[in-house]
Amino acid sequence: MAYDFDLYVIGAGSGGVRAARFAAGFGARVAVAESRYLGGTCVNVGCVPKKLLVYGAHYAEDFEQASAYGWTAGEASFDWATLIANKDQEINRLNGIYRNLLVNSGVALHEGHAKITGPHEVEINGQRHTAEHILVATGGWPVIPQIPGREHAISSNEAFFLKELPKRVLVVGGGYIAVEFAGIFHGMGAQTSLLYRGELFLRGFDAAVRKHLAEELTRRGLDLQFNADIQRIDKQADGSLEVTLKDGRTLMTDCVFYATGRRPMLDNLGLENTAVALDEKGFVKVNEKYETTEPSILAIGDVIGRVQLTPVALAEGMAVARRLFKPEQYRLVDYRMIPTAVFSLPNIGTVGLTEEQAREEGHEVQIFESRFRPMKLSLTDCQERTLMKLVVDARTDKVLGCHMVGPDAGEIVQGLAIALKAGASKRDFDETIGVHPTAAEEFVTMRTPAA
Repeated sequence: MAYDFDLYVIGAGSGGVRAARFAAGFGARVAVAESRYLGGTCVNVGCVPKKLLVYGAHYAEDFEQASAYGWTAGEASFDWATLIANKDQEINRLNGIYRNLLVNSGVALHEGHAKITGPHEVEINGQRHTAEHILVATGGWPVIPQIPGREHAISSNEAFFLKELPKRVLVVGGGYIAVEFAGIFHGMGAQTSLLYRGELFLRGFDAAVRKHLAEELTRRGLDLQFNADIQRIDKQADGSLEVTLKDGRTLMTDCVFYATGRRPMLDNLGLENTAVALDEKGFVKVNEKYETTEPSILAIGDVIGRVQLTPVALAEGMAVARRLFKPEQYRLVDYRMIPTAVFSLPNIGTVGLTEEQAREEGHEVQIFESRFRPMKLSLTDCQERTLMKLVVDARTDKVLGCHMVGPDAGEIVQGLAIALKAGASKRDFDETIGVHPTAAEEFVTMRTPAA
């Protein structure tokens, strides 16, 4: 059968755009459908604008510490509207770049909501197109629990477009999005509380990292309330919100921000017209080649619920394009040793196994750990401390994991991820000469295992 396209991609986020561009570059006839914004969650309501807001929040500290270095400035003030306007301008620029990347690659861009009407057919804007392969890359969507008053809460989607900075904010959740936004609101001057129903946030991260960050956030004045969950939200006559917790307490706030998980965005996608199956959590079920249970339909990125990170979606998109249209370059995506960062204040950078994971996998573990006050703070009154930690296999000397809490943690751990990916040993670290004076050199000077 002759198809209109070799590949029809639904979703112009990071993974979808990468797959489309490279498939077209390999000679395929490709179309991409997008109903919202080019660049997906990351560019529009995710990692890019969030990082810009994190930069904005960090200036409060810089102004405070500058006097120790002899700088005298006028009284600092912050204008939320200016930051949001400049953020919007940058996102619009990136949207244009994504559009040019697609069009210049020879990809047909279809703007509208695409619905799958059969194993090889997509309908959009009243027109039907056939394709040998259909790729679902529709990403995720934030979830707000079904509690009374949920309509008064916001998610990350709305947070980037608030008209003004709330004076009081309750951030609900224990994942990285909750921790990052709590730092953003707090750093910009809002009275901020972070509520999490568990004992300690950032489940799945190394225990030392979790505890250290909790201590540092508390030191900065961020209100952390663990074992706390919301029962209902009631809007008051003055516009403020009364929040009733499950333990009976009530809190007053101006904004309730939920970051309690994301679901795959499959609304009105038409999967019922195919044999595509979902897993028990509602994500699209795929094999190692990203094929669904409908052979002609593939899926990548957040919608498959594996590792929900932009660079992972990019790698998956590249893998699909190569396997279909450039098989001699195809290789499986390696999900081991994926580095990641949490842009909390201070940052987290991590790669490899946590201490807990290493022990669960049966490794005999040696731990190397260092906590120190960054040199930049030595002239100031700030008592913030950095944590660096290496998890080492005592039998093989191989470094299994690397974890950091402190300034520029993500920047530092990216380089170390290459070493761990290459199988570096603790001896390799020890024999590497450090860059002095830097915080990063601490990773190559830790000689004594922790007790």
